[in-house]
Amino acid sequence: MQRTLISETAKKTGEKVELFGWIDSIRDHGKITFIDLRDATGIVQCVGEALDKVSVESVVSISGTVVERPENLINPNLETGKFEIKIEKMEIVSRAAELPIPIGGDGADIDEGLRLKYRYLDLRRPRMAKNLRLRSKVTTFIRNWLTKKDFVEIETPILTKTTPEGARDFIVPSRLQPGNFYALPQSPQQYKQLLMVAGFEKYFQIARCFRDEDPRADRAYGEFSQLDLEMSFVEQEDILRLTEDLFSDLVAEVFPEKKISSSPWPRISHKEAKEKYGSDRPDLRKDKNDKDELAFAWIVDFPLFTEQSKEDFYHGSGASRWAPSHHMFTAPRPEDIALLDKDPGKVRGLQHDLVLNGYEVGGGSVRIHDAEIQKKVFDLIGFSEKQKEEFAHMLTAFKYGVPPHGGIAPGLDRFLMVVLGESSVRETIAYPMTAGGTTAVMDAPSEATPDQLKELGITVRGK
Repeated sequence: MQRTLISETAKKTGEKVELFGWIDSIRDHGKITFIDLRDATGIVQCVGEALDKVSVESVVSISGTVVERPENLINPNLETGKFEIKIEKMEIVSRAAELPIPIGGDGADIDEGLRLKYRYLDLRRPRMAKNLRLRSKVTTFIRNWLTKKDFVEIETPILTKTTPEGARDFIVPSRLQPGNFYALPQSPQQYKQLLMVAGFEKYFQIARCFRDEDPRADRAYGEFSQLDLEMSFVEQEDILRLTEDLFSDLVAEVFPEKKISSSPWPRISHKEAKEKYGSDRPDLRKDKNDKDELAFAWIVDFPLFTEQSKEDFYHGSGASRWAPSHHMFTAPRPEDIALLDKDPGKVRGLQHDLVLNGYEVGGGSVRIHDAEIQKKVFDLIGFSEKQKEEFAHMLTAFKYGVPPHGGIAPGLDRFLMVVLGESSVRETIAYPMTAGGTTAVMDAPSEATPDQLKELGITVRGK
């Protein structure tokens, strides 16, 4: 007999079926036993006599007939509540030991370290399973939406080059080039700009990004996912309008119960946001207690540079009083270019931040496509000649015809956290790291063997 999914049983009243899944609950009434069976598509009640003793969360197969429940026994809380399975045969496929954590509630009262250690159990929790399924729907919608608009999905390298971009890199030793190291990408920033030089014009990917930054509730440690998007021959308005259309359509399709506060989304200058709201990521919801209200907004006209003490710049290099407000590839507003030589602190950048309910959920900019302006920005932020050489590939590529281009990179983890009303981005990620930088379910990171270190030419002095 072919397996029947629980979601298919509603159309099979009177038919014999074979179901596979996990035992969600057991109610033993002596001669008769009620079992709620769960698979990825739903839960259904199964009824049998003289069944083998079995534990909750064991995997079983159940063969039986789909029968209607009496009117007074219908369960309105289940989609399958109008019928049940009369068990003719049950086989235990895999017996479950007593669970180290309960999985019936939302998990808020359980130590997060334990939840992450037994994440494969935690993900059986209905809330967590729902979050990951919604995440899948979000990425599928984005892919389909952008593909219909002639965007090309292109993967960029994970093993790349370390460059001074602000956050700490994760570095990976090279076996073939002893003493040299790859870096995991903080973002595909330079690769996507080079794709614009290559003439693709419309690029995207669901990109994995890696930054050795301290974790927060709205920022996972180590790695995160973002929608990376870049376009050629566009102005800032084109990027904002496309992003607004994409996320408006996404919310309507995947989260129809959510309501966007206003459309078009407000455009607020960085100066006004700081003066009026005291924050460059203001929460513009009309009712802060309304969990279904989504208040998107754009923050624009950021200063191109921020002023800082020398010792703060790029982990103590101390080369300049100026640091990039966004990153060093953000273009200045055309009318402010002359100020680069006169008063860099007054230069506004073509940066745009996407804000949602008080969180920054994305950022982007129009990029510099003029090599001379790029060199000037490098000089203003105090890059040494050696640091400039680390970006020589960009300046070389710009010699061969580079279109005006720009883009945005919304963070999927944080966007989902806000829309779903979760307290942490870790509630939207299958296997997040702990606050201490451990992938608990795998006990990573771990020590390398002496042979591995020898092959890489690495000596560990001490922990």
